[in-house]
Amino acid sequence: MSAMASSSGTSSGSLSQYQTTSCSSEDLQALLDQRKRKRMISNRESAKRSRMRKQKQLDDLVSQSTRLGAENRRIADSIAAATQHYMSVEAENSVLRAQLGELRHRLESLNDIISFLSPMAGFHGVSAIGQLAGFDAMVMNHHHQPLLASSSSADFFQY
Repeated sequence: MSAMASSSGTSSGSLSQYQTTSCSSEDLQALLDQRKRKRMISNRESAKRSRMRKQKQLDDLVSQSTRLGAENRRIADSIAAATQHYMSVEAENSVLRAQLGELRHRLESLNDIISFLSPMAGFHGVSAIGQLAGFDAMVMNHHHQPLLASSSSADFFQY
């Protein structure tokens, strides 16, 4: 601006150019001020858009965190339920294994009794059961583990 004012001469053309330049300086200043305001407004709008993008990203991350937390809890609950079910099935299997061992032992005992009674009675069904009445004590002493049947011989054969 000052370079334009210093370049003016004494001729009438130069004077009118100086006045035009002088008016233009004010206009130029106004134009520069207007551009500065536009830049400030543009920068504010850009900063506002940037803040809005960051807020949206933050909201998305909070939403994702909430969703993942709920999914994590659901998976943890599912794992806990599966573990509980596994423990229950494992306990039931242990009981069934014990019952299987007991039933095998009973079967072995019954087979031993049948083998013992067969030569004596010819094992004709009901007549052999009648002969068992006196053998309950002998059978109980014969094996290391007692049979879990009742003391009567009829109850003994229900297993």
